[in-house]
Amino acid sequence: MTQPMMIFPVPAPVRQDSFDLHQTLIDSLERAQVALQTGDVLAISSKYAAIAEGRTVRLDDIIVTPEATALAERYHMNPTIAQLVMQEADHIFGGIPGFLLTHKDGIISPNAGIDRSNIPFGYAVLFPRDPYATAERIRQMLQMRLGVQIGVILTDSWLMPGRLGTTGVALATAGFRPLADERGKADLFGNAMQVTVRGLSDQICAAAQLVMGERDEATPFALVRGTDVQLTDAPITVADVAIDWRMCIYVESLTEGLLQTVQISHGG
Repeated sequence: MTQPMMIFPVPAPVRQDSFDLHQTLIDSLERAQVALQTGDVLAISSKYAAIAEGRTVRLDDIIVTPEATALAERYHMNPTIAQLVMQEADHIFGGIPGFLLTHKDGIISPNAGIDRSNIPFGYAVLFPRDPYATAERIRQMLQMRLGVQIGVILTDSWLMPGRLGTTGVALATAGFRPLADERGKADLFGNAMQVTVRGLSDQICAAAQLVMGERDEATPFALVRGTDVQLTDAPITVADVAIDWRMCIYVESLTEGLLQTVQISHGG
């Protein structure tokens, strides 16, 4: 019988400037009296990891270009934030007043993940420079220092299309297969599954954020036990989880798909 899943919150000191994330994590686990076991998955706030890397920027230091000014005027947003989004995003789809919808590190998110919460006024936190490399370094450090083989997730918050409220999404994964392919397997009635691929990293991340919180909890780590993930030493990259835009029902339907629908209706 599969063991029940358990989640252990691991508080840590509030940080504003770059710091030693690895030692802080080790110290925080000891203070929380949480001992890692082989097979565990450790969820880590991507913002906390980014602050450790010095990815905090002072907004007054940002030079705003004419292009960013025009973008800010179009979407009624802070020109400095518009400039940061242009610098950070891999692609900008469009936006609504105050926010731009972007693609960054394999995730569709507002404002390229730029975050101004839980950081002093006048500053913003960017994504880690290379989230998957950050997660892998943490995994290797824990395996070397504690002798356990575990999985690591860098967590972020995501808005579900058409729904109020945020939920957890894995910005990066290391140490285990982030997906479980159910295609070809039988359902309850013996029918072969056709399209289902479970996003294990995202599901674990959402569970972890129940105890990590997003306001003043000061809990940037959470240990998730009993997930039964498939551990691996193979490198995990964004290519393992990202989907081609032409295969994404949201992107395709709301861009090219919408144009095709309009043309068909007009032609009818």
